[in-house]
Amino acid sequence: MPPRPVEDILEPDLPIVDPHHHLWDRRAAMAAAGDDPATRHGFLRVVDMSARYLLDELLVDTGSGHNVVATVFVECRSMWRKDGPAERRPVGETEFVNGVAAMCASGTYGNTRACAGIVGHADLRLPPATVDAVLEAHVAAGGGRFRGIRHSGSYHADPAVLGPLHGRVPEGLYASAEFRAGFARLAAHGLSFDAWVLEPQLPEVIDLARAFPDTPIVLDHVGTPLGVASYQGRREERFDIWRRNIRTLAECPNVHVKLGGLAMVFCGFPSFLSEAAAPSEQLAEEWRPYIDECIDAFGAKRCMFESNFPVDLGSCSYATLWNAFKRIAADRSAAEKRELFAGTAARFYRLELPAA
Repeated sequence: MPPRPVEDILEPDLPIVDPHHHLWDRRAAMAAAGDDPATRHGFLRVVDMSARYLLDELLVDTGSGHNVVATVFVECRSMWRKDGPAERRPVGETEFVNGVAAMCASGTYGNTRACAGIVGHADLRLPPATVDAVLEAHVAAGGGRFRGIRHSGSYHADPAVLGPLHGRVPEGLYASAEFRAGFARLAAHGLSFDAWVLEPQLPEVIDLARAFPDTPIVLDHVGTPLGVASYQGRREERFDIWRRNIRTLAECPNVHVKLGGLAMVFCGFPSFLSEAAAPSEQLAEEWRPYIDECIDAFGAKRCMFESNFPVDLGSCSYATLWNAFKRIAADRSAAEKRELFAGTAARFYRLELPAA
């Protein structure tokens, strides 16, 4: 990994709610893998770089100069229970993260309220009564911080696209009767849904949002444009397809969108693991078409910038990432910036922010 440029922080006083990051300790798993790092799929190469990303590492990032007042943890199969019923094992992640949140709420670790909101995982294909029980267990374990479920729908027939994530979910998950029966239980528990799919799958999210207009949905990572494997060199070719689907999805009032995730390997931008680390100006240039289009389609009150750390570490540091977002939003009004960087996320995830 090349040395990362140290940039002056832009607009350091602007409050930020980071609505999408992870915490994990995958050192043992990565050591056991034993593959040559140079030949590993880009996703695994990033995990190699960030095999331990817990509260200490998060606080280094949130304390690197930007005014990060709160964060939302999103599930990543971290600290699942080793024992007990399989459907309840993801609740261990919520228990773990709620402990981290309680540490930060004490004020002992500074002013950032890390993990003020928690998004966990439940297998929504289980029978509805079982889904109800798992959701109730998450809520109980979350100490008032549990806000929703992410059950990834990302799928592609080409295994080189998703690499190590290939095969984790079946094709057409969000349309299946079993999934939708479980999904229908979210509204009854007052929970939202994070949808992660790849760009060709955006129509699946559109159909899901139309079928469940009373369930708040947020699209992760602007829908994950593809520029790798069988899509290498085709990202720009598919931009208009992505844009049409984004505009259609924006017609669903129950849907919000997270602006980020474009630093991942799947998008295939030149900045990913580049020999010379990309500055925020380059990142802003690469990401701007997608982010501007989302803001124009959804409006600032339904858009939220996200870090997606540590996954996005493959392209930039945490401080540089937020500088890039601030460059993209430079021409937006003060009111729009307040929504994009904090207001939308706080409202969607129902966060109580610390007093200014």
